[in-house]
Amino acid sequence: MAKLIKNHWARLIVLTAALYQIAAALEGFFWPKIFWDFLTTNLDPAVRPVPVLQCINLVLGILAFAWEWPMPLLSFAKTAMHRSIEARLAVYPLASLSALLLYQGTNPGIYYMIGMGVYFWAYSEGEVVCPEPWALPRRRRAGTV
Repeated sequence: MAKLIKNHWARLIVLTAALYQIAAALEGFFWPKIFWDFLTTNLDPAVRPVPVLQCINLVLGILAFAWEWPMPLLSFAKTAMHRSIEARLAVYPLASLSALLLYQGTNPGIYYMIGMGVYFWAYSEGEVVCPEPWALPRRRRAGTV
């Protein structure tokens, strides 16, 4: 029976969240709205007249996409940041919070939280992210130390 590689599963979830976050940020430029505007209007200056929250979501979405799908142009693969689950668990809550503040970004915020839960599960079981993107971890040979 095959074993589930949880960091690959979390990577797919966060890739989905990042693409949704980019789309939500672009949509937020045309229809700016804070998700929590039914409770208070104090956060409205974050989306209009200057689209600060949309820009933050766009940058974090592109960063998460580049982090999870290392493209040859960015050469982000094989770095310590790419292999670090701890760094992901530190950055993705910020991406989730910024996505949850934007009305169009509630789904990516939830997907980020699910991805963080799966990354934490992988981290707690001792999984490592391979230096090569989408590679499988090598098995230890029997009889070697």
